[in-house]
Amino acid sequence: MPTPPAIPAPPAGTRPFHTRRRRQLCVAAFALGVLALAGCREEAAPGAGTAAARPEVGVVVLHPQSVAITAELPGRTSASLVAEVRPQVGGLIQKRLFREGTEVAEGDALYQIDPKSFEAAYDAARAALKQAQSQVPSASSRLERYKGLIRQNAVSKQDLDDAEATLESAQASVAAAEADVQTAKINLDYTTIRAPISGRIDKSALTPGALVTASQDTALTTIRRLDPINVDIPQSSTNFLNLRQAVQEGRLRTEGPDVSVSLLLENGTEYPLKGHLEFAEANVDESTGTFILRAEFPNPDRLLLPGVFVRAVIGEGVADNSFLVPQRAVTRNTKGQPVALFVSAEGKVEQRVVQTGRSVGNNWLVNTGISDGERVIVDGLQRASDGQQVKAVEVTIDETTGEVIDRKTAETAPAQPGSEG
Repeated sequence: MPTPPAIPAPPAGTRPFHTRRRRQLCVAAFALGVLALAGCREEAAPGAGTAAARPEVGVVVLHPQSVAITAELPGRTSASLVAEVRPQVGGLIQKRLFREGTEVAEGDALYQIDPKSFEAAYDAARAALKQAQSQVPSASSRLERYKGLIRQNAVSKQDLDDAEATLESAQASVAAAEADVQTAKINLDYTTIRAPISGRIDKSALTPGALVTASQDTALTTIRRLDPINVDIPQSSTNFLNLRQAVQEGRLRTEGPDVSVSLLLENGTEYPLKGHLEFAEANVDESTGTFILRAEFPNPDRLLLPGVFVRAVIGEGVADNSFLVPQRAVTRNTKGQPVALFVSAEGKVEQRVVQTGRSVGNNWLVNTGISDGERVIVDGLQRASDGQQVKAVEVTIDETTGEVIDRKTAETAPAQPGSEG
């Protein structure tokens, strides 16, 4: 087999063709990459501050307002008036004269006790009165005769004194008999048991035919006045001191239409009528550190019954020129301080420590450190950091759930220095 011809070696100082070709291709690719990168930078530079290059965040514009300061506390309803009905004389109950569970008026007849024995006592007292009254004219005439005879020394001074005593005794007997008649009449009237107050009457504890005694321990029934109705609310002494200090410092006002009391019922619904505070106890319970506030509510439909558990929302005052910052906008820094992210007029994010007070719904009450019209970030916090350029979109927060429910059109991005031309 013939031997192939040998390939001549390249001249000294030269490289193989394929090596030179590879180097030329690499240089060309590098040059194209540099040009492409430069072109991208030139295209991106004018639009570096455009909305497409910035993260979008949702903001809420803050404005000062008068905020009603409330405290939600548990309470119990109680009747404004309560009267237990008991007999004042003894006897057999003949009739029940009311319908259980209905409204009764003061003075309405409720029970009828057998009056026969009391009628007899009343008649006897009237007869005794007539007998006593019959003694008075005779004693009076005798005294007048003795006064004439004493001037003639026909009777002694002792006889005159006895005549005067007899008349006074007869008159006293009449007065006692009149009192007995009045007592008998009162007892006879007590056989008809009447309502001492107006209100709703409970069921009857006894039925006709039952024997009752005067001032017995068992009440025949109970009447409760339900309109208006009271709500007893425990309040801590600490809250009372905080309230007084806030009023003295001018941060709260305790007068005006916003200062009232409302109720949340057991099923979570709000009672439609507002109430007002009646009084506060003058002592603090040593075991619980609380005192009782009593509020009064109109109850025309008898929706509230005594003993119902309610949540009382007490208007402690009104904080003027305050800001409500959504709670979802406030976080904590490494020092545990409450912070929020704000968007400046230039579209930059700035982190700020806020002095949060008490919560009002899904917001924090802030009295200082915020100016009118400032924008706080409530949505997209994870996409924003201090000093970053962002695109702010105004959103609306649901006051009940604290969630974003509406977004407005995105703002126009502020022009960046040097972006024109």
